[in-house]
Amino acid sequence: MAQALRPNTAGGLFATDGKPHPLQDTLMAVTLVLGITSFITAMFHHLHLLSSWTGLVGILTGVYGQWISVTTRERFGLVLGLGAAAVGFFLGMAHGGLFGGLFD
Repeated sequence: MAQALRPNTAGGLFATDGKPHPLQDTLMAVTLVLGITSFITAMFHHLHLLSSWTGLVGILTGVYGQWISVTTRERFGLVLGLGAAAVGFFLGMAHGGLFGGLFD
C-alpha cells in the first residue's frame, strides 16, 4: 500500500480547489446576509423600503459573485443568497416598492 491517500473532493458539494478566494467569499457572505435580511423584513409590510433595497443590492452582488465565482461552495452560497434576496425584493416591491411613501 504505497499509494498516497487523497480526500475525495471531486464529487462533494462543497468542493474547493484549495486556494483562498477572499473576494468571492466576501461576495458570498454579503449576498447571504442581504438575502436573509431582505427575506425576513419582507414579511412585515411597513419594512418594504428595507426589504426592497437590501433585496436589490443582494441580487446585484449575487450576480457579480456568480460571474466571478470559482468553486461549487461559492456558487451554492450565492444561489441561496440570490434566491432569498429575490423573494425579499419582489415582496418588498409588492408592499410599496423602493420609494413607496417617500415622495407623497
